Amino acid sequence: MIGPARATGHRVVAVAARDPDRAKAFAAQHGVDRAQVNYQGVLDDPDVEVVYNALVNSEHARWNIAALRAGKHVLSEKPFTANADQAKAVREVALEVTGASGGTIVEGFHYLHHPVTQRLRQIVASGRLGELRHIEIDMQMAAPPDDDPRWSYELAGGALMDIGCYALHACRQFGRWTSGEPQLVSATGGARAGRPAVDEWMTVGLEYPDGLSGTARWNMASTVERRMTWTITGDHGPVMAPCWPVPHLDDRVVLTTSSGSREEFLGRRTSYTYQLEALAGSLRAGEPFGIDVDDAVASRTLVDQVYAAAGFPLRGAG
Repeated sequence: MIGPARATGHRVVAVAARDPDRAKAFAAQHGVDRAQVNYQGVLDDPDVEVVYNALVNSEHARWNIAALRAGKHVLSEKPFTANADQAKAVREVALEVTGASGGTIVEGFHYLHHPVTQRLRQIVASGRLGELRHIEIDMQMAAPPDDDPRWSYELAGGALMDIGCYALHACRQFGRWTSGEPQLVSATGGARAGRPAVDEWMTVGLEYPDGLSGTARWNMASTVERRMTWTITGDHGPVMAPCWPVPHLDDRVVLTTSSGSREEFLGRRTSYTYQLEALAGSLRAGEPFGIDVDDAVASRTLVDQVYAAAGFPLRGAG
């Protein structure tokens, strides 16, 4: 948020952390106007228009609701909440306060706003791939430290809650470009050693209304080279984005057909910066943001379905 705010001319006016001294150090380091003594202090600050909720997953629902009730707009870090029931509760509050003194809320799937994703959509719409056959997303990364919150069931962690929710969201967005929401066909996964409730990897099969198939796989403790690919294949060939969730690291879109292969470079400006621009445009000028609270509920619903199908307990369920 710091870099994008500077790039777009917005002020980061307040920050809070569990440890007030840590918040003060962060504010001093990054030029934030002030550090509040706690999270509620941010919500009570009259200069704060938009709250960025970047807390651990288990705290997203609680503080998303609190921010909405405080009249703030909210950019919620993904995942929006720990499960679908919590997402529906946030939606109820959002609908309750909209048009009154409350704010609006969106989920931070920043990749949507980058030209890499927009170009994928354009190529799909152009028909250059011919009849579409399959979509595949493959996300591999080295394991975070064992004490990382992403490995904590109590904090609503797991590979699906981290990189996996990006993969599923992209599969859902592809459905919006084409024939509609995909349906879950299969889901398998493996648990983190010593943590049977926490998923380390998964492979998910999907089917779209037009019969197109989809595969999403992710591994948050991979021993292979880091990989973040999105491939859409038609009978004329595939188009592939090699680093779509973090396109500032690799901004290519690669289109391959019978006439050859072509690389396009879409720019290393971060997707976080595009996202903040889109949010400001939405709040100040009514421009479309692309996703809303209903999209967040649909994403949490699919996540819950995948957990159940793969034999894992839902996050935030107990």
